[in-house]
Amino acid sequence: MSAHDADAIIVGGGLAGVAAAIAVAKAGLKTIHLAPAGPPDRRTSALMMPSVDYLIATGLIDDPVDIGHPLTQIRIIDATDRLIRAPETLFDAQEAGLTAFGWNFANARLVERFHSVAATLAGLEIRNMGATAFAADDTGGTLTLADGSTLSASLIIGADGKSSLIRTAAGFPIHEHQFEQAALVCDLDLGRPIGGTSIEFHYPNGPFTLVPAGDKRANLVWIDERSALEAARNGGPEALAKLFAGKSQRLFGAIQLVTPTHIFPLSTLGVSKPGKQGVVLVGEAAHAFPPIGAQGLNLGLRDVADLADSLQGVDRALPDWADKVSESYASLRAGDLARTGTMVDALFRSLLADMLPAQGLRAGGLWALRLLPALRKQAFTIGMGNR
Repeated sequence: MSAHDADAIIVGGGLAGVAAAIAVAKAGLKTIHLAPAGPPDRRTSALMMPSVDYLIATGLIDDPVDIGHPLTQIRIIDATDRLIRAPETLFDAQEAGLTAFGWNFANARLVERFHSVAATLAGLEIRNMGATAFAADDTGGTLTLADGSTLSASLIIGADGKSSLIRTAAGFPIHEHQFEQAALVCDLDLGRPIGGTSIEFHYPNGPFTLVPAGDKRANLVWIDERSALEAARNGGPEALAKLFAGKSQRLFGAIQLVTPTHIFPLSTLGVSKPGKQGVVLVGEAAHAFPPIGAQGLNLGLRDVADLADSLQGVDRALPDWADKVSESYASLRAGDLARTGTMVDALFRSLLADMLPAQGLRAGGLWALRLLPALRKQAFTIGMGNR
């Protein structure tokens, strides 16, 4: 057996990376987590109940009410002026026998909680340093760190985002598409409480979505052409707040911005196979989608859960144990990644479609979801990521 520095090394300090490091260490592996400190993560994550249940079951959080806000309803409003418009549709968690579809968490609170759990694990070493190079060999892989030193392990886990060094160096082919649309995000104070309802106003170039963040606070995700978002932001906070009130059909009265706005491009990225030859990809290193259907971190946590399952019972005395883990992981993830990628891509493109047949299909689909309980139940199952 070769003298590696660890059984496994995780690269990437985001939420998926920290969750993966914890899962691997809890499986009994000597683990090193390369997690360079970054700027504070001011985003939020809407986690569906299967993800919340996973966090509770694995001890990553206690009671979600301590750090999050429940999402009890999803309301969809067609705000376009298209010839064929979809009906307003309301999905209520009680229809699915749930108290909530999920919870909206501030990423900073989740990171703090995950780090507190990581600090209790004796087999987990965390280094505030990134990797600059990766090379695989017959017994594992070697990482070159930012200070020029090297580390090696049998199992390498890339959780280093859309521009993943691990994915590129290990030769994972990707399929990628850049959209003309971008997303503007910020936090808002509303004139009236939003309750537990996430509201999506569907416009021709993408949705304008308000996600509950407690009392009168909401997280905004506005998808439109980048030029439109930049022009709106250049008008200043006061004009932007008035624009937001109009785009939300003045359902919440006066609106105030409480955080700076951020604009980022939208794209899809994926790999056909997220594990091979002792290398595993989790989170956005393996898949990235527009913020439609709340699939980002939810999918990343399902990656981590399947990685943990792949590690169960593996015989690390075998020289090719890491290869077996990566192949098992790839097999477990294949169906979920294919289904989710197809669903999110089709949903996003349907929101942007101008052709009458596409508009008719979308409107008809929402009418069916509104009127047919069995179809609504199936939609709940798919949207929440139940497997």
